[in-house]
Amino acid sequence: MPDNNLTVTTGTSSYPVVVGTGVLETLPRRLEELGLQGSLWLVSDSAVFPHYGAALEARLRDVGYPVQSYVVPSGEAGKSPEQLWNLYTWMIGAGVERRDAVLALGGGVVGDLAGFAAASILRGIALVQLPTTLLAMVDASIGGKTGINHPLGKNLVGAFHQPRLVLADTLTLRTLAERELRSGWAEVIKHGVIRDAGLFHLLETHATALQTPAECTQHPDPDAIIRRAAAVKVAVVSTDEREQGERIILNYGHTLGHALEAATGYGTILHGEAVAIGMHAAARIAADMGLLTAEEVERQQQLLTAYGLPTNFPPDVDREQILALTLRDKKVQQKRIRWVLPTTIGAVSVRDDVPEMVVRKILTDQ
Repeated sequence: MPDNNLTVTTGTSSYPVVVGTGVLETLPRRLEELGLQGSLWLVSDSAVFPHYGAALEARLRDVGYPVQSYVVPSGEAGKSPEQLWNLYTWMIGAGVERRDAVLALGGGVVGDLAGFAAASILRGIALVQLPTTLLAMVDASIGGKTGINHPLGKNLVGAFHQPRLVLADTLTLRTLAERELRSGWAEVIKHGVIRDAGLFHLLETHATALQTPAECTQHPDPDAIIRRAAAVKVAVVSTDEREQGERIILNYGHTLGHALEAATGYGTILHGEAVAIGMHAAARIAADMGLLTAEEVERQQQLLTAYGLPTNFPPDVDREQILALTLRDKKVQQKRIRWVLPTTIGAVSVRDDVPEMVVRKILTDQ
């Protein structure tokens, strides 16, 4: 069967993004085609490894690859300095070499943590992303962003380190918890808002035909939808590898979303849930500034709600803390927050002139 591969091409690298049913079985062949012949360091988490880790290890060993595995706790707690240090200790103690490769089997947390380890150990070794969550398949595994969380902000410590391959097996979504699946749809919807109005319309059509969020998350052709959403990330990263220009649009909903995650404790609110809340707030800010119509704000909110995603801040969250945390956002320049704001479904603009009073108003009203 053809792969229908996507390809990320930047100034420093080029690699395939493969989305499909059962493609994880092709990993040994693909590693050989990439010329990766050293030891393999498989990093996964406690939710994913029991489903796929042992079988993947066996498949790799059967063709002669030396492979060792390390399992981190599931959830955002895994993206900590302590877990990163533990990975270093494990790999150095077991004799990691520069020709080796790290395999990141899991969601965005595993991809970010294992990716940062690959980027920094021995000053950098090969990385292969094997995303098992929807969020990671369409977003986190693509583009080379790696990192860990800090108590003062999310993803503030990390490095750009492009993988050699992204292999997204949609069969792994069958064991994904429903809440995690809904969280991933936030990033799919986000990609429709920022650059693909047709994708947004497809999601709307599907949601209109169904009755519940659980039904909405089950698409008749998930591979095609996931590949189309991933294509948005691939296209943007290919033009702006290190977020010096257009790549900032991928942060739509993330300024307030990341602040919310930090304020509530990482993992209390899932990343996609926080992004959905941030998207609705950003759309309302855009409407208040005359950039977006009220009808389009409503369209976005209805679609997020149809997929079972929240759109309002929890009532007990300190709004002043949220505002303070936005100033630690990676997009801040000269103490000015650069907001990604929608101008219509399918297009956004980046603004650094959003009045604080407007943000306060939106936060207070939610």
